[in-house]
Amino acid sequence: MKYFAAAVQFEPEMFAKERNIDALKRLVEEAVASGARLIITPEMGLTGYCWHDREEVAPYVEPVPGPSTECFAALAAKLDCYIVIGLPEVEPANGLYYNTAVLIGPDGYLGKHRKSHPYIAEPKWAASGDSGHQVFETSMGRIALLICMDIHFLETARLVALQGADVICHLSNWLAERAPAPYWMSRARENGCYLIESNRWGRERGVQFSGGSCVIEPDGHVQARRDDGDGIVLGEIDTDRVTGPLGSERQPELYHELLHQTYAWNPLDFFRLYGHQPLPKGKVSRIAVAHFAPSNNLDDNLDHCMALIDQAENAELVVLPELALTGLDAGAINPISQHHAIFDTLRRVAEERQQYYVVGFAEQADGNLYNAAALVGSRGVMAVYRKIHLSEADREWATPGERWVSCDLPLGRVGILIGHDADFPEAGRILALRGCDVIACPAALPGPFHCSHPGTRIHQSAPIPTGPDEHHWHHYRVRGGENNCYFAFANVHMPEAGLPGLSGIFGPDTFYFPRQEALLTSATGCVGLTVDTSNLQSSYPNSAVRRKDLVAMRLPHHYPKLLER
Repeated sequence: MKYFAAAVQFEPEMFAKERNIDALKRLVEEAVASGARLIITPEMGLTGYCWHDREEVAPYVEPVPGPSTECFAALAAKLDCYIVIGLPEVEPANGLYYNTAVLIGPDGYLGKHRKSHPYIAEPKWAASGDSGHQVFETSMGRIALLICMDIHFLETARLVALQGADVICHLSNWLAERAPAPYWMSRARENGCYLIESNRWGRERGVQFSGGSCVIEPDGHVQARRDDGDGIVLGEIDTDRVTGPLGSERQPELYHELLHQTYAWNPLDFFRLYGHQPLPKGKVSRIAVAHFAPSNNLDDNLDHCMALIDQAENAELVVLPELALTGLDAGAINPISQHHAIFDTLRRVAEERQQYYVVGFAEQADGNLYNAAALVGSRGVMAVYRKIHLSEADREWATPGERWVSCDLPLGRVGILIGHDADFPEAGRILALRGCDVIACPAALPGPFHCSHPGTRIHQSAPIPTGPDEHHWHHYRVRGGENNCYFAFANVHMPEAGLPGLSGIFGPDTFYFPRQEALLTSATGCVGLTVDTSNLQSSYPNSAVRRKDLVAMRLPHHYPKLLER
């Protein structure tokens, strides 16, 4: 099914609900006149957002369904369209207020979503939403609603994608970065569905909002966008392009820890409970990633790895690509065991230089072949991780792994993923919940998984960037920020095979500018970054990587369905 949808960008005015409703109705009419059948308006678009407390917003709340629902239902019936609106809702049964999105169709009210994961502003006046994460069946396909901060949490979009959402309607008051925001693109890509982003723009009580409303395709590509100003963004939805969240490749039997809330307590106390696996002290150190195009010749590949390690002489941890030792050609697999002499060579170099290496190889063990990565130090192979989420090429020869792997080093707790694992947001989340400071990811992942930004006219306070950026979105950068980990991504550079490299080390704080990262754009080479995993002599972690705010703010009671296929 193909149809046009529109994101409405709008600057509401506080204390002017009637004016806002009239303006939004005109924008909906403009969108329908342009051909749109589904129209999304911004979060709290009927009233504005920055309320001081319950008392101040009280004159503007209403039940759902209620007067505004009826108003827009009449408009939807007249125009034969679907409309999503955002408003402050009151629950008549108990007087609680919610930040709510409402879906209305030609036949009236269809359903609502109460913002489940609050931003810092909601607790001033609203309760956290209790409506769950639903998908609504319509003549336009399966439609889901999420509100702003909800989408910071990979679990929310995953929940609706697993219910078959074709389109996520995301209503926002997004701020503090250029938009379209990387999180929006990553949620569309990893869930294989459209994301229609309706964000407000302008300033309210000193808060600058980012605009950038857009229509994002299931591969993360921004089909259409708007920078600033009131108006509409029109895009085509083709439900035949919706792939969903690679459901057959998910491994929910290994995802139980997604329901654990390991960061609800001081992590320094939690992880040392019973004297079992306390977090490493951590420190300031340097890590590096490197990429090249491995061949099927073990000796040549080792030489390449050694040359790249030479370039990373000041790094304590060096991450090399997926299958870097044995090559990518599924028709010429040269598997080795973790006891192969090549690892003794790496051990000697690690001992001499006081380094650790994470390197990919095809492993032969117990009569099976695995796409594996070894962590090698001065004592030899310290750990081996076997890739859990196999790509189509992997499935020609490899057996999936069955356990997550992490290892404590002087620089911190290091978890390992391999390539396609990183396409499943559950994987990185589990390692973060286990207390990993660094996720090392040897990869051979195809592109494009990035895009540029031409810059924005919206003025942001320094140091938030507003100018053009060739790598505004990098999908695997998001894996670091959403999990408050350093994400060390070493991707094969083999453009003729669609493997673009673009390796990097991405920092743990999405909204820290300038970014804490190093990106490798050359054909072969190595790049390093100084990282800090220490507790800074504090009784409670005061760095993003140890405190993990976005992990701590998760609401796992919403997430049981993540354990279903």
